[in-house]
Amino acid sequence: MLKDSVFKNKKILMICRETYCKPLWFLAEHLKADNEVAAFFIMSTECCYNKTYYNEHTYYEFLKLQPDVKIYDVKDICEQFINGMKESDKPYDADYLKMIDEEYSHYKNLNMQLMSSQENTRHYHWRMYWKVTTYAENLYWLELNYKKIISLLDEFKPDVIFDMDNAELQRTILAEVCYKKKIPCMTIEYSKLGYYKYPSFQNAFGIDPYFEKLFNDIKALPDSEIKESVEYVENYRRENSIMNKEFAGSVTSKYERDSLIWIARVMHGKLEYFYDMDIRKHNLKLKKKSPMLYAPSLPYIRYYLEEELKKRYLYGKNKYFENPVEGEDYVFMPLHLIPESSVFVKASYYVDELNLIEQVSKALPIGWRLYVKEHQAMLGERGFEFYKKVKEIHNVRLVQINYYKDPKPWIMNAKGVITITGTAAYEAALLGKRSIIFGNVPFALIDGITRITSFDDLHDAICSFGPVDSLHSAASYVEAVKRAGSEVRIFELMDQADEIFSGKRERTQEFDDMLDELIVFYEKGYDRYLKALKDGYFISDMKI
Repeated sequence: MLKDSVFKNKKILMICRETYCKPLWFLAEHLKADNEVAAFFIMSTECCYNKTYYNEHTYYEFLKLQPDVKIYDVKDICEQFINGMKESDKPYDADYLKMIDEEYSHYKNLNMQLMSSQENTRHYHWRMYWKVTTYAENLYWLELNYKKIISLLDEFKPDVIFDMDNAELQRTILAEVCYKKKIPCMTIEYSKLGYYKYPSFQNAFGIDPYFEKLFNDIKALPDSEIKESVEYVENYRRENSIMNKEFAGSVTSKYERDSLIWIARVMHGKLEYFYDMDIRKHNLKLKKKSPMLYAPSLPYIRYYLEEELKKRYLYGKNKYFENPVEGEDYVFMPLHLIPESSVFVKASYYVDELNLIEQVSKALPIGWRLYVKEHQAMLGERGFEFYKKVKEIHNVRLVQINYYKDPKPWIMNAKGVITITGTAAYEAALLGKRSIIFGNVPFALIDGITRITSFDDLHDAICSFGPVDSLHSAASYVEAVKRAGSEVRIFELMDQADEIFSGKRERTQEFDDMLDELIVFYEKGYDRYLKALKDGYFISDMKI
């Protein structure tokens, strides 16, 4: 049984997308007894496809909760988009777009908002199954989503919104509209501290003002009042392995290549998956209507095959990656998964990693090297032409991804760390090493992390690399995360929810305990929102 919640007589809207919505199904089932609950499915494919493996335990599972849970989706605007693009080469309303640019761009302008979805940003990534979209397609889709979301919020009038992710255009729009309407829209911010997440009211973009205030209040305390957090950082520095336990068993902690037999099995599964989707469940006709909304299957299959083969090649000895040189002075730059929300949502100006490598290489002191390491989850996705370009830069080394099996030696042997918004900067700060980031992320509050907003500042920031006394500020960050957030085991929740839906697992008390922690997460966030209102300010820094 789930815990009794403080949410009573509330109108709760849940934002749903793919696997992230599966734990929310159990919350919706539990909370609907004492509240009015609705779910909004934001993915075109998820709500428009006939039932298939992809959506049977997400969208179609939620439909079973009707009429107790009201279901919203984007079916109507998908059809409107397809028809509008057929009828005109400029179906968008320029005056309406001008209005929303003026009224709903508190966090980001409209072009930056479009960066939050991989379907509108094919120019910036390698996922060939998405088409390069036109100016008219992007503007029209933006317009339709604004109209949909504003209408939905006006109709349902939620008291609070629950979410578990920050990717996709609709979430970026929700952050803007909810700011304007003063609706608490909570999603998960990854703190980098184990399983801890804390609520963000601005779609995990930038640093939530309430969290920064909490951090600064704690930082003013003596070590004796945050003793447990200080001890955590001290113990962290003594650990041989610092890989976040949340990544255990995931691609992020994978260092060995798969066999050809395994790849064959994976591809057989993909072929079966798309055959079922397109042929048995009759979704092929829909995919032909709009490649922007419904990516075709053949490019998917080609992409997955090439990714698996390239990944296998790159895990072994290859012509692109090299071993580090013992005793060499270097700056460590781990790359990101592209596209991912940690860059496309949190640092939209810095998604071109080749350009960043070029700029950093120019700013290095003579005699230093830049060690660039690929992200495990990106292995096989990125085109080889990227690696060729990187290797042409005279003071850059593309280092072998599995030379070390943990990030600690890369960081400790380096002069410092440079990353867009990556975990390596957090790890460096806790280890007492300096780093540079380009996005505005919460752990940037820790001493020793420098955020760069101009390439002109790179050289001086790199030259300042060296030890930093970050113990107290790092402990203050750890303490702030614990007070603001909860240990939400999001990936375990998603995996177990899917197994329960599939009949592969019984629902257990352990699963319900994890769901309880998710409820606590939202309760903590809502309490902070109410306190902010009582104190006379809005949680996302809007004065009342």
